[in-house]
Amino acid sequence: MQRIYEARDLLEAEMLIGMLANEGIETFLTGRHLIGAIGELPAAGLLGLMVNDDQAERARQLIAEYNDAELLPGDEPDGPVSYPGELIC
Repeated sequence: MQRIYEARDLLEAEMLIGMLANEGIETFLTGRHLIGAIGELPAAGLLGLMVNDDQAERARQLIAEYNDAELLPGDEPDGPVSYPGELIC
């Protein structure tokens, strides 16, 4: 297995796991149970997505495509955007 991505938070991790599952890629999430210890552990680097070696390249490609996605015209959020440059679902 290879660690292919470091999720920002549990919501992002679960969304990416679902996306990869739809593509037939089984994903294991490391660090899920460490989130409750934030404050005692470093806040970054706890959550990692891992996949089988033979699926790692495809999974990285799918995540890169997701991160590079742009909003469709008319799908812009109303009001100020808290995270410029990030896709809002």
